[in-house]
Amino acid sequence: MLKPSGAVTVDAPPLRTAWGTEAAVPALLTSLRDARSRLTVRPASDGGWQRIGQAPLQALAEQAATEKGTPWPQPLVSHYARYFRDGNRTKYEGLVASRQQRLTRAVVMAAVSGPDSGEGWLDEVIDGAYLLCEQSSWSWAAHDDVFTRSGEVVPDPSRPYLDLGTGEVVAQLAWLDHVLGSQLEERAPGLRKRLRLEAHERAISPFLDRLDWHWLGLNGDVHNWNPWIHTNIIAAALLLVDDPELQATVIARCIEGLDRFLAAIPADGAIDEGFAYWWNGAGRALEGLALLEQAAGLNPDLPVVRALVAFPGSMHLGGSWFLNVADGPARAADSLPWDMLHRWAVRLGDSHAAQLAATFAAVEPEPNPAAGLGRVLTQLSRSSARFEPSKRAQLRPSWGTWLPSVQIMLARQTPGSTDGLTLAAKGGHNGEHHNHRDVGSVVVAMDGVPLLVDAGQPTYTAQTFGPDRYQIRAMQSAWHSVPAPFGLEQGTGSEFGATVLQQPTPDEPMLALGLGAAYGLDHPEQWIRTSILNREARTVVIDDRWNLPSPAPEGTDDVDITYLAAGTVRLGQDATATITPEGIPTVAGGRGVQLRWKPETAVMLVDEWHLDDPLLGDIWGDKLTRLRFRMPAETRASGAFTLTLEAPHEH
Repeated sequence: MLKPSGAVTVDAPPLRTAWGTEAAVPALLTSLRDARSRLTVRPASDGGWQRIGQAPLQALAEQAATEKGTPWPQPLVSHYARYFRDGNRTKYEGLVASRQQRLTRAVVMAAVSGPDSGEGWLDEVIDGAYLLCEQSSWSWAAHDDVFTRSGEVVPDPSRPYLDLGTGEVVAQLAWLDHVLGSQLEERAPGLRKRLRLEAHERAISPFLDRLDWHWLGLNGDVHNWNPWIHTNIIAAALLLVDDPELQATVIARCIEGLDRFLAAIPADGAIDEGFAYWWNGAGRALEGLALLEQAAGLNPDLPVVRALVAFPGSMHLGGSWFLNVADGPARAADSLPWDMLHRWAVRLGDSHAAQLAATFAAVEPEPNPAAGLGRVLTQLSRSSARFEPSKRAQLRPSWGTWLPSVQIMLARQTPGSTDGLTLAAKGGHNGEHHNHRDVGSVVVAMDGVPLLVDAGQPTYTAQTFGPDRYQIRAMQSAWHSVPAPFGLEQGTGSEFGATVLQQPTPDEPMLALGLGAAYGLDHPEQWIRTSILNREARTVVIDDRWNLPSPAPEGTDDVDITYLAAGTVRLGQDATATITPEGIPTVAGGRGVQLRWKPETAVMLVDEWHLDDPLLGDIWGDKLTRLRFRMPAETRASGAFTLTLEAPHEH
C-alpha cells in the first residue's frame, strides 16, 4: 500500500484480513466481470421498473412536474466566492443541492415512465446531467484549496478538488448512466462519453494520482469523509469505468481506503461523531460494502460491521430523538436511508436494529431526493420490502449502553423501553471529530424527549471549521451541561479529556469521571462528576465534587455548574424547578421532570438563548435556557453540589 512518510500502518485491516487476495487487482479482474448485471439497481429497460412505478412517489412526482421546463438552479461564481469573502457556504451549496435533487427526481420519473411516455423526462435528465458536466467545479467552496493555494476565489478546472461534493456528483452521474444509459445514447449521442470524460478527469484520475487527500486516512486520522468518498468512487468505477484493468485498480484502492476506516472503528462500534454522522460515515461504508458484495461477491459479514449496525439503536432516546454529540442534531433527519440499515440488520440477523429501522422506514416510505440518487434508486429497487413497524421502535431488552471507547453511558429507567427517565453521560476528549467542548456533559430525557440537552449543530459557515470555531456558542463548554471551575472553558485537543473512575454496570448505571484535565488542571480528580440513574427512586442524580488549586490559574473567582434545558423552565420554591417539553417542535404535550438541590449549596442564574439559527430553531423551538448554579464563596476551592431530577409518578 502506498503511503506518505510517517503514515500510520494498520496492523489488522479487517477487509484484507478476511478477503486476502480476493481484494487484489488480479482477482478483481475476474470477479468484476459483468458486475453491473449483478447490482440490485437495474437499468430502466428491465421490466421491474414498471412495478417500481407503483411505489409511493406522489410528492416526488408532484415536485418534478412543477419544476420541469423551468430554469434550472444556477450556482454562480459570486455564490462560490462568498465562502472566501464572508464565510457563507449555504448559498452556493444550497443551489448545487437543488440542482442535484431536481436531477434525481427527473431520473426517477424517466425510469418509471418509460422511454415511450412522451412526457419529456429524458430531456430533463439530459439537461441536468449536462449542466453538471459544464459546472466548473464539483467540489464545495468550503473544501476547495484554490484560495489557500493562490488567493483566488474562482475554482480552477485544471486542478479539480476531490471532496464530498465531487464524490456526490460523480456517483449521481454514474447511477443515472446505469439506469438510463441506453436511452441517453439514443436521445443525446455523445453525452455518455462526456460523462465518462468528466468522471475520469475530476474524480478517478485525482483519486489515483494523488495520495495527499486528507480523507484517505494515511496519517492515521480517519473520519467520515473516508467512506463517503470511497463509496461514491466505487459506484463511479463500477458504472463509468469501462477499462477492466483501470476499474479493478480503482476498486482495489477503494478497498484499501475503506479498510483504514473500518480498522479505526473500536470494538464497541462507537462513532465519536455521533448518530447523525453515522449515516454519512459508517452508513456510507456499509453501502460501499454492499456494492462490493453485489459486484464482486466479497462477503462483508465481519465483527466490525455487526458493531456498526448496532450503533444507531444504542443512541436512541425515543421517537425521533437520539443522543447527539459533536456536530449532530438531536432529532433524526427526514432523509435518512433507514431501508439501508434495515437490509443490513436483516442480513446479519440483528432483530432489534431491524425493528428500529423498520419503524422509521415505514414512517417515510417515499424516497427523499436529498438522500442522493444512489440511495433513492436503491430504496426503490427494494420497494417490495414490507416493513412491519411497532408502535414504538423496538429497543434492545437491556438496561442501556456503555461504549468504553467514547466513554458514553446511556441508561434507561425501564430497560428495553423509552418510558420514564433516560440518562446519557459522556466523557471522551476534546480532540474528537467534529468536536464540541462537551467532556462530562449529560443529557436527560423523559419518555424519550430530551429536556436537559446538547444544542447540537448550528448552520455551517467558514467559522465552523476555522480557528474561531469555539467562539460559536453551540461548541462551547459554557453552553453544555458541564462545570465551569473558575469560569474556565474546556481546552481543545485530545489531552483535554476525562478519566473514567467507575464504569457503569446493568445493575448500577453510574458513571464516575475525573474532569480536571478537560480544564487544564493538574489532576483529573480535582473535579469528579458522578452521573447516576436510580430506577427505584425514579431519579437521575448528578453529583459534582471538587478540590481546586489556589489561587485560580486563570479565569474568574466563580465556580459554576451549567445545565442547558429545552422546552419550558419554571422556577419553584425552596430550590426546585421544573422542565416540561412545552415549546419543543414536534412534541405535543408530555411529562416533564422536577429539579431539586439544597438551597444553601448554590445560587441559580438563568440565561435565555433565543435561537435565530434555523437548524437549531427547527430542533428546539424559540429558545434554550441555561441554568447556572453558582457556588458560594466558602465552597469555591473545595466543595460538592448535587442536582436531582425526578420523574413524575405514573397516573
